[in-house]
Amino acid sequence: MHLLYDLLKFLHVLSFVFMSIPLFNLIAVNERALLGTSFHYFADRYMENIIQHGAIRCYVFQWTALVTGILLLLAGPLGIEALWANWVVLTKVLLLFILMILLSYVHFKLQPKIEALIATVSSDANVPEGLFGELKPHRILRKRLASLCLFIVITTIVVGLQVYQAFSPVLTIVLIGMAALFSWRVNKTLIRFGWI
Repeated sequence: MHLLYDLLKFLHVLSFVFMSIPLFNLIAVNERALLGTSFHYFADRYMENIIQHGAIRCYVFQWTALVTGILLLLAGPLGIEALWANWVVLTKVLLLFILMILLSYVHFKLQPKIEALIATVSSDANVPEGLFGELKPHRILRKRLASLCLFIVITTIVVGLQVYQAFSPVLTIVLIGMAALFSWRVNKTLIRFGWI
């Protein structure tokens, strides 16, 4: 049983690590910005494919985190009642549901609008006048939501590290503040050298 519990912990943590998709989408979007403000069919199509298909991967990681988290509660010392009795577990679950809602909004509402606009263009045709301007508000909103998701993922990890032993409240606030600062920075700049 101990071996299974350790495996569940590994899968649970790994799922959150792999939920770093918003970070890499933001990096891809900022790399795309280096090409300028005009529409580049192959670059834009490639970037949109990465973002669109990343959503499915993220759903798998989110559901894996949810299922392994519940199994950890059932098999571990906290018990299922920790879902409502332990503020850390409850916060993690609520943040995960917020992530699922945000991802669903982007995947089912925002991304189809972007795809519909890009569908009007083919690789060998002239780009319609104003296409990039029509895409821009949808892409800006998606980028902001990706930054918010990145912040929530990092915050969930900060909170999740405290399931069995709480950090100092000051450290928790500082780490969440750093998560906000990092998410904002990734939204605004191309982080060429990781943290730097």
